[in-house]
Amino acid sequence: MKSFVAKKEDISRDWFVVDATDLILGRLASEVARRLRGKHKAIFTPNMDTGDFIIVVNADKIRLTGRKMDQKLYHRHSGYPGGITSVTARRLLDTFPDRVLMGAVRGMLPKNRLGRQMIKKLKVYAGPEHPHQAQLPQPLSLS
Repeated sequence: MKSFVAKKEDISRDWFVVDATDLILGRLASEVARRLRGKHKAIFTPNMDTGDFIIVVNADKIRLTGRKMDQKLYHRHSGYPGGITSVTARRLLDTFPDRVLMGAVRGMLPKNRLGRQMIKKLKVYAGPEHPHQAQLPQPLSLS
């Protein structure tokens, strides 16, 4: 029995839109990462990008369980000595809600050029509007 390997002409990418209102961050991120990677398809090949495009709207209405809103810290570094800045999840959701979901999904994708290619197919918007109506995205329910 031969192994199946997807080729470029076998891959078809669909567009899906997800409403993140009242969805839990980790559960949403794991399902989005699975679909970006293409693991839900029968033609999944680990070394190829077979996934779909995902649009996430209402990212500012995402939920975190427990006390993570105030205890979870996000760090960034300026590159200078002592240039680390830490911010809580609540403050990051208030200012840049897309970064919370992008960071969670990025951590679940491969850490190589394939993962960097996959994360480009994720579009996250804080409000209910998105500029991808021309692609005719299908609604995807993750409840």
